[in-house]
Formats: sequence, C-alpha cells, structure tokens
Amino acid sequence: MDVLQALRNLKPLCSRHTRLLVTTYNHLWEPLVTFAEWTGMKVPRTEQNWLSRVDIRNLMKLAGFEALETHWIVLLPKYVPLLSAFLNRFCARLPFFKRLCMTQVVVARTLPPPVPKEELSVSVIIPCKDEKGNVEDAVRRMPQLGGQTEIIFCDDRSTDGTAEEVRRVASCYPERQIRLEHGPGICKSKNVWTGFDAARGDIVMILDADLTTMPEELVYFMDVMVSGQAEFVNGSRLIYPVPKGAMNEANMLGNKFFSVAFTYLLGQRVKDTLCGTKVLWRSDWERIRPMLGSWGTEDRWGDYELLFGAAKLSLKILDLPVHYQERIYGSTKMTKVFHHGLIMLKMCWHGFLKLKLGY
Repeated sequence: MDVLQALRNLKPLCSRHTRLLVTTYNHLWEPLVTFAEWTGMKVPRTEQNWLSRVDIRNLMKLAGFEALETHWIVLLPKYVPLLSAFLNRFCARLPFFKRLCMTQVVVARTLPPPVPKEELSVSVIIPCKDEKGNVEDAVRRMPQLGGQTEIIFCDDRSTDGTAEEVRRVASCYPERQIRLEHGPGICKSKNVWTGFDAARGDIVMILDADLTTMPEELVYFMDVMVSGQAEFVNGSRLIYPVPKGAMNEANMLGNKFFSVAFTYLLGQRVKDTLCGTKVLWRSDWERIRPMLGSWGTEDRWGDYELLFGAAKLSLKILDLPVHYQERIYGSTKMTKVFHHGLIMLKMCWHGFLKLKLGY
C-alpha cells in the first residue's frame, strides 16, 4: 500500500476541524503477532506496514498533515476477567506502560492555509477586579490586531472604581472599540466567560488586567493564529528570564510541576498552564462552551477548562513565550498558594479521569 498517496488523496476531503486517525501496531509486538498467527491463535493478516510513530509523522508531514498526539491502547489483547479491564483501561494510559501497548493511534489535522490579518476581527478580553490603575495603560498600549480590534473589559465587581475608569478611558479614546461588561463577582473563570460570550471577533484573546504580560506581544499570538501554526495559543512565562519579584518561588515551582502533569494529560506540550494569555478561534470557544462544568470540579481561573476543552477537541496547542513583567498597580490575586495547589491537583485528577480513562 502506498501510504503517502493514500494520505494525499484524503487531504482535499478535509476541513479545518477534520481529524485524521491512523492506527498501527507497535513494533515491539511484531514477534508476538507473528507467533500468534503461526500457532493459529490469531487470524493471519494481510501484508502489514510496520511503521514506527516517527515514520507515520513524517509521512503525514509530506502529505500536508500535522500529527497532534498519539494514543496507546490494548496492553492485553486476550480477554481475562478483571485483569483485561485493569490493564487496558488504566495501566495502558500510564507514562511507562503505554509504550508497551499493542496498538498506537496517531491523531492528525490538515495544515490550513494562512489567512490575511485584514480579513479577521479580534476581541481582546481583559478580566479585571480592582485594576483601575491599569485600564488606560492597557488601552494605550494595545496594538491594532486584524481588521478590527475590540477591547472588552470585564469588571468583576471592583471596589476601586475600575468600571468608572473604563467608561472614562472609553470616552478619551473614541477611535478604539472599548466595551464594558460586568462579571458576576464569583471567580475569574466566570468573569472571562462573560467576556467570551460578549465577544464579536473571529479570534478571542485573554489579557490579564495586571499587564504582567505586555499588550504589545499580542501581535505574536495573532501571527501564529493567522499562519495556521496553531488553533490554541498558550502564553508561557517560564521560557524567558522572570524579573526578580515578579513571581514568588512557590508559584514558580508549582507552575513547573503542573506543566509536566498537564503535558501528559493533554498529550501536547504545555509549559505554563496558568499564564493568563490564551488565544483561540471564537468558533472553537463555542464548541468548548458546552463542556464547561463537566470536568468534575470547579476551575476558578478558567485556564484548565479551556485547555481540557482544547484537548478534547484535539486542537493544535502551541506555547508562545512572553516577557513576564512585575505588576505596577494593585496586588496579585494568587495568594493562597497551598490552597490553590490543592485545587490544581484536583483538576489534574479529574482531567486524568476524563481525558485518559474516559469517565
């Protein structure tokens, strides 16, 4: 079989949301499969392409596809009561055991053509609570992104006059599309969802109001999206040097630990799960929205529900480094490090149950 030509024949039939699944045997099982056929324990197969995962990814790239993730299944192909379910449902998902599985499934997407920036509109969602001193700076420093750029401030019942400051700044910058939305005052995630639901742009971006991620760097996120390199761009504060005092040691260690955990859970590399800057297509947000609240525990920040949703849809997730800055106005909301760490561990457990075990 000409695998490359078969993939090329499939490409014209694929859209941006199409996902291609290629199933093949693990090379480690070739002697066992051959022995099982020789002894009559297995039905003889037709000629088999024993392609490695690297070979499959290379063939996909040549045909205009991009491999996103690999799933390993079937650790014990013969049914044994209780043992088969334990090995195939649980152990096969664990980091070491999965490499021993009989079957591997590579998930891929077709590489989309670039889209001109001028044809797209962008909504920048700025969730804020007591961030009055950062409002005007956010508007003044915001670059023009795409054909139209709307800036949506989501005020989460601030007590320092943030909402009034947004109205004042909007009147001072009439050439900018500035809107004010009122969050429920419950947690950051619900405040962000308020902004997402109000967004009208083709692309939605989150920029935290503390401006520890520079607004000027949003153009890099835009470039990645329009080029088709990713469908979900996640900012990472842990690649460039972090200014002294911008992030305490406990938060730094926690971020590094959870980057390893979430890379495993999502099947794609994510170095900084809690960086507030995340960018995706609004059409993909509309597909993620029905999943909110379905992960078994509450996500107070919204980062995890977005990442879990993107993984569930097999979106291409890509880290983009940002220059993390020290906060100038206001105080950080991430103060209960141990308590928040427990919440994140709970999110990891529920993510494992949903994404890896399918419960």
